[in-house]
Amino acid sequence: MEIALNDPRYNDKFVVLTALHNVMDPELFVNIIDLGLVFGIEFEGEETIIITMTFSTKACPLGDAIKMGVRNVLSMAFPEYDVVINVVWEPEWNFSMLTAEGRKLLGLDR
Repeated sequence: MEIALNDPRYNDKFVVLTALHNVMDPELFVNIIDLGLVFGIEFEGEETIIITMTFSTKACPLGDAIKMGVRNVLSMAFPEYDVVINVVWEPEWNFSMLTAEGRKLLGLDR
């Protein structure tokens, strides 16, 4: 997930992105950014952060735990904001969405 340098909310989105690096997939032990699960970060006014993301499978048994992790880290970074999480299934997650670090952490780059 990249943030455009000319985005007027670049600094805030960078803080969100940094915080989301602390949300781990409890099964894979890799953060949701390096897994490529986060597709979008948007701010709606001065009160709402909208995260668009997916899970590695539709039947992800720990999806609620991951969403709780997202809410927890963002409520610490932006206590005055509500966090809305939109889970989408398109595009469907696949290994090509991993970052280089995610591939390394999963032992896929040897």
